[in-house]
Amino acid sequence: MLRALVMTIIGEDRPGLVESVAALVAGHGGNWLESRMSRLGGQFAGILRIEIPSEAEPTLIQALQSLSARGLTVVAHSEAPESAPLPGHRCVLEVVAQDRPGIVRQITSALAGYGVNVEDLETECESAAMSGETLFKARATVSIPPSADTSAIRQTLEKIAADLIAEVRLEDV
Repeated sequence: MLRALVMTIIGEDRPGLVESVAALVAGHGGNWLESRMSRLGGQFAGILRIEIPSEAEPTLIQALQSLSARGLTVVAHSEAPESAPLPGHRCVLEVVAQDRPGIVRQITSALAGYGVNVEDLETECESAAMSGETLFKARATVSIPPSADTSAIRQTLEKIAADLIAEVRLEDV
């Protein structure tokens, strides 16, 4: 019987980090299903999902924990049983603003107030082409419940955009 595991990994970035995890997964008969990994602030961080024979799970987890001696922290959780997707519709939210503290909190607080689920979120800061000021950019996939008024969500986001002097777009997928 196969078991699915969801893992997080983090460690000081250096060559061979992904290979060390991949070698252990493969060496225990596992299959690498999906992942997202990135270098952030000098650290390498990632999330991944694998399948492994259930009898190999304990030894794989022990082997992954041994990577801490090499500066890599791995946390593994058994995948939760698939539940029915939440009712609602998916949208893409994009935000571009001059960077300042609190942007993510303001946007996510407004979304949570409407019961919106953030399914995927990517953010970055980069220099603006002309001014050189730091721009904050975010792209999220969100699921809006049927009970929520999408036009009210858009109005709330537009108000936040005006306060932040930002560009905020919410579009159906």
